Amino acid sequence: MGLVALVGPLLNLPRRLSMPVVVGELMVGIVFGATGLRLFDASDPTFSFMAQVGFALVMFIAGTHVPFHDPNLRRGLGLGLIRAAVVGALCVPAGLAIARYFGTSHGLVYAVIMASSSASLVVPALGGVKIAGRQPTAMIMQIAVADAAAIVALPVVMAPDRVLKAVAGTAAVIVLAAIYGFVTHSRYQSRMRAVSRSHRLALEMRIVLLALFVLAAVAVSMGVSVMLAGFALGIAVSVNGEPKRLKRQMFALTEGFFAPLFFVWLGSSIDLRALAEEPRSIGLGIALAVVGIGLHLLPAVAKQPWAMAAVTAGQLGIPIGAVALGQAHGMLEVWEDPAFLLSAVITIGAVAMLAPRVAATIQAEANPQGV
Repeated sequence: MGLVALVGPLLNLPRRLSMPVVVGELMVGIVFGATGLRLFDASDPTFSFMAQVGFALVMFIAGTHVPFHDPNLRRGLGLGLIRAAVVGALCVPAGLAIARYFGTSHGLVYAVIMASSSASLVVPALGGVKIAGRQPTAMIMQIAVADAAAIVALPVVMAPDRVLKAVAGTAAVIVLAAIYGFVTHSRYQSRMRAVSRSHRLALEMRIVLLALFVLAAVAVSMGVSVMLAGFALGIAVSVNGEPKRLKRQMFALTEGFFAPLFFVWLGSSIDLRALAEEPRSIGLGIALAVVGIGLHLLPAVAKQPWAMAAVTAGQLGIPIGAVALGQAHGMLEVWEDPAFLLSAVITIGAVAMLAPRVAATIQAEANPQGV
């Protein structure tokens, strides 16, 4: 598994064929998983568990990228909230219209999928570029808001009987993450860092990992995705200011092993063969992707760089979560599952193509004079 995960970085080496590492890792999973050779079993408990650890860590890194100390944060946060709200509101009638066209009653599910964004996809695809400036900050905040809202909304529209539990789980994770941020932002923090550095104990990383597993356990036990646990903890660390040593340690742990494992697992769980069995599945997948990207592009009218607007349409965790919940509750048609996955694959392709342009735009805004 670790060997094939190297294919992702290797695909990034040739200049003419260069692509985001995450795309290469997903392709490896698709080739060796359910769609291709079927050598990887995404349902294997050990494989699935380690992938979920990777998912939580990827979302943690995404949360630490939220630039709370950027002076443009307030304006960026406002812009991000407005854009996410506008796109989300427009996705509701669009989802209902698509459902009516394809003869289903799942318009609100379609709306949540189209309105969602994926920090766990976009942030890695940008190649670690530092998020700074008004527009980049607004983009990250829009993705974060859409991501969080979709995580909460998905179980509401798919399993209304679990609404209270999901809301309580979301609140519990957020409160615990806030408590962690408050406790670690104390006078003992500097002392702990000094002891950890002098004795090479990696205390900060150990504490962060412990907190991450606790939050993930609470999230899973209350029917909430581990993506919220990772993202909330990442934000708490970002607010306090992430130490450089901790940043390097967590990046190495995530990108060196667990993140590639997660994306390979995710690719292996996608079975695109099912698309051939029902033409409506292909049509629905294309419709969800194209309409979703189109709606996310609308803020470009209000001077958001169009490439940044387009990458906010990237789908990852929410379509996968919709398939999992649909299978658990038996509420989706058989042909809808592969449609959701096809929609995600299309938007992932769009993010892969546009990520270099977005990264260049962010760097240009951070260094407008080319110094």
